[in-house]
Amino acid sequence: MRRFALILAILTGSTATHAAEMLDEEGILAALMDREVLYESGARQDFRPSMRTLYTSGRPSWGYWAIRDDQYCSMWPPSDIWACYDMERLENGIRFIGFGGDITDGTYTN
Repeated sequence: MRRFALILAILTGSTATHAAEMLDEEGILAALMDREVLYESGARQDFRPSMRTLYTSGRPSWGYWAIRDDQYCSMWPPSDIWACYDMERLENGIRFIGFGGDITDGTYTN
């Protein structure tokens, strides 16, 4: 039985150490407003109360962020297309989950 539970955890991508909470609009605001996140790639993203966001990976890139239908959404000019993500709160940061299931984890710096 223990072997079955381990196989199920591996197949579903969940483990006992994965403690995540899906965020709604209020949770997303609390998780991002006036915070900076460090990604595994070394890039940083600053979420301003003005709903502007600064992504820095070698060079700065300014965009916009919003919350729509309990998802974090961002737009990066000159494009006017919004990309939206589900979000989870992690023990020490946040997780963005894209439409196709792609995952990006970030750790708070402040």
